[in-house]
Amino acid sequence: MIGLGYIGLPTATLFASRKKTVIGVDVVPHVVDTVNQGRIHIIEPELDMLVRAAVTAGWLRATLTPEPADAFLVAVPTPFKDGHQPDLRHVEAAAKAIAPVLKPGDLVILESTSPVGSTERLARWMAQARPDLSFPQTAGEAADVQVAYCPERVLPGRVLHELVSNDRVIGGLTRKASEMAAALYKTFVEGECVITDARTAELCKLTENSFRDVNIAFANELSLVCDKLGVNVWELIPLANRHPRVNILQPGAGVGGHCIAVDPWFIVDSAPEEARLIRAAREVNDGKPAWVVGKVKAAVADALAARPGRPLADVTVACLGLAFKPDIDDLRESPAVGICAELARLGCRTVAVEPHIDTLPGRLARAGVGLAALDAALADADVVCVLVRHGAFAAAKDKIARAGSVIDAVGLLR
Repeated sequence: MIGLGYIGLPTATLFASRKKTVIGVDVVPHVVDTVNQGRIHIIEPELDMLVRAAVTAGWLRATLTPEPADAFLVAVPTPFKDGHQPDLRHVEAAAKAIAPVLKPGDLVILESTSPVGSTERLARWMAQARPDLSFPQTAGEAADVQVAYCPERVLPGRVLHELVSNDRVIGGLTRKASEMAAALYKTFVEGECVITDARTAELCKLTENSFRDVNIAFANELSLVCDKLGVNVWELIPLANRHPRVNILQPGAGVGGHCIAVDPWFIVDSAPEEARLIRAAREVNDGKPAWVVGKVKAAVADALAARPGRPLADVTVACLGLAFKPDIDDLRESPAVGICAELARLGCRTVAVEPHIDTLPGRLARAGVGLAALDAALADADVVCVLVRHGAFAAAKDKIARAGSVIDAVGLLR
């Protein structure tokens, strides 16, 4: 398993739980050391127990360097560069890292969410590094090394359950690769393994997340409309959803996470003239944090006006939540992090409350943001900005509602 992050480690652990020998590879020594101690570096229910059991029994171990195996699963980050262009440097690095230990009969599966054509590029990178082996692009079914694509479809907080129960879409560069991959995943997957080609499988994952992004954008745009027209969006949406064929999602502070905030741009990059709605949805969701910041600015201005002569540095803003969704520790592409950083640049005192982390990301620490417990933050805050619907905040919503001026971007207090 190349990459021991939010997908790689749970996947490796499930294979190991079925008594398959699994070698986990990661470029971060801390991750490797932590796993080899039978511990985890991420938050995911039940994962710690399974990792400890797998490591103790000898079915799972971690290393910094790939070793020979029968199957290689690549689950590395696929961010985008400036201009929202896909960045496949981690996939390329993985291809070059595993190439020296490949042998005839091996299977390589790309799991990372990727632009259409990435599996073909992965195969080309491996072929360039190993001209002594044949790959599907030249040898087809007779290739020494078969290559396939199979994206994950999981919800943070339910990763282990969904890895087992969800259907998998498997797209091989050959039919043989698809069948080999399906047989491998059936080690633990109870859902159906549906076979297609690699390009369709790649676009399927991008399509799923773009569909969700468009629907979220509708809710976020509706919240802007309601604000302009003086309508409570949290009352409006449940009323509209009483229509038997309407199911509007809930607005928020934006869209985060590695998938929904990134994947639609891969489609836009591949078909910029055609993906107009997908682009518009991304722009709506990317613009929502600025709207939240504007609301907080207005509340800060009111706090200053209430006490003429008060310095801006004396005003405290508490940001409740930094994760990209409730009750997880994942801050990737989180709009809440960007909002918190922007508020710190205003010159007011900014504190963050995030019960699922112990240390602030460097971006916020450098901006002078402090990490505080909920009660302490509420006691000091002039303005409270609710950015994530964490369970801990829901349990204290009455207390939050009484804490100064509250900007509720996620409907916690509805």
